[in-house]
Amino acid sequence: MNGSKDYYKTLGVDKKASEKEIKDAYRRLARKYHPDANPGDKGSEEKFKEVSEAYEVLSNPEKRKQYDSGGMFAGAGGPGPGFGPFDFGAAGGRPGSRSYTYSGDLGDLGDLGDLFNLFGGGGGVGGGRRRQTPKGRDLQTDVNISFDEALSGITVPLTIRGKSACPTCKGSGAKAGTLPKTCTTCGGRGSVSQNQGPFAFSRPCPACGGRGTVIEDPCETCRGSGAVEMPRNIKVKIPAGIKNGGKVRFPGKGEAGPLGGAPGDLYVNVHVKPHEFFKRKDSNILLDLPVTFPEAALGTTVEVPTINGRVKLKIPAGTTDGRKFKLKGKGAPKPKGKGHGDMIVTARVVVPKKMTGKEKELVKKLQELEKEDPRAFLSE
Repeated sequence: MNGSKDYYKTLGVDKKASEKEIKDAYRRLARKYHPDANPGDKGSEEKFKEVSEAYEVLSNPEKRKQYDSGGMFAGAGGPGPGFGPFDFGAAGGRPGSRSYTYSGDLGDLGDLGDLFNLFGGGGGVGGGRRRQTPKGRDLQTDVNISFDEALSGITVPLTIRGKSACPTCKGSGAKAGTLPKTCTTCGGRGSVSQNQGPFAFSRPCPACGGRGTVIEDPCETCRGSGAVEMPRNIKVKIPAGIKNGGKVRFPGKGEAGPLGGAPGDLYVNVHVKPHEFFKRKDSNILLDLPVTFPEAALGTTVEVPTINGRVKLKIPAGTTDGRKFKLKGKGAPKPKGKGHGDMIVTARVVVPKKMTGKEKELVKKLQELEKEDPRAFLSE
C-alpha cells in the first residue's frame, strides 16, 4: 500500500469497503469540510483536499487496485492534474495558486452542488457569474373593510410609504445622461478569485459589491442608490371571500430594489368589521332567526335576509329553539372560485318578557289543555 497516505483512514472506511461505503463516506466528509461551508478555515480546506484525493483514488477500481498494490500517484501520493473527477490546475495563471474544478456528477455530492454554485455558475468554484442585484424590501400595511365588501371583493386605494425607484435616474443610480459602467476589477462578473493556499476561491467583488457595475457619476437625487423615500398612491384588489385576519400578497408592490433591482412585495393585512346580524364560519354565513312561540308551534313562512337578497324560509310546526336550516349556496365565496358556502339559519324561539292580561289568560288555558309532560323522562 502507498506509504505516504492512508486513503482508507482518511475516509474512515475499512480496506474492504464497498464502492457505496466509500462514496457515502466521501459525501459526508465533503459536506463537513468543504471550504465554502468553512470560510477562512485553513484546516478544513486542507482536510477537504485530503478527502478529495482519497475519494479520487478509491472510487476508481483501477486506481484503487494500483494504490492497494503500493503504487504512487503524482510522485507524492496525491493525484496530479486531470486525475479523477477533480482537476487541480493553475488558477488564473498565478504562480503557486491552484484551482479545482469538479467534472463529475454534482448529484454525487448531494447538497454540495449548492456549495459549488454559491458564488458562481457551473461546476467550478473559481468560475463565477454576475450576482443578481438584491431585491427590494417587502412592505406590510393594513386595511379595514366591511362584512359585505369582504364577501363581494373591493378595490382599495392605499398610500405606501417606503423606497421607490428614483424619478431622476429611473433607478440606475447614475446621473442623468450617464450609465453605470462595467466593473474593471471583476470584468462585470460580480466576483473575483481569492488565493487561499493551494486553492483559488471566488468571492463577491469588493469594488462593485457583487453587482458587476460601478457608478462613477452618481445621481444627485438618490446619491447613487437608485431609490428614494417617497409615498406612493396605489390601488389593490381585495379578493371576494377574504376572511377577517386574511393576508393578501401583491408581488412587486414593495420597496424598489437598489440600483434597478427587483422590487419587494406588498402584504396587505385585512380586517373585516363585524356585521349587525350575520356571522361567518369559513365559507358559511350564520344567522340567528327570531321566531315567536305561535310561529314555532303552528309553523309559518318567513322572509330571511341573505347576502344576495331576501328569500322565503318555511318554519315547520313544532320547531324547537336551536333548530337549524340550511340555505344551500347562500354563503360566502369559496377560495379559488370554487362556488359558495351555505347559509345556516338557527331558529331562536322568543318568549315574551311582558304579557297583557288577555295574553296571560290564553297561555293559562293552553297550559290547562297541555297533556304532554316534557319532563316525564326525568321521573323514570
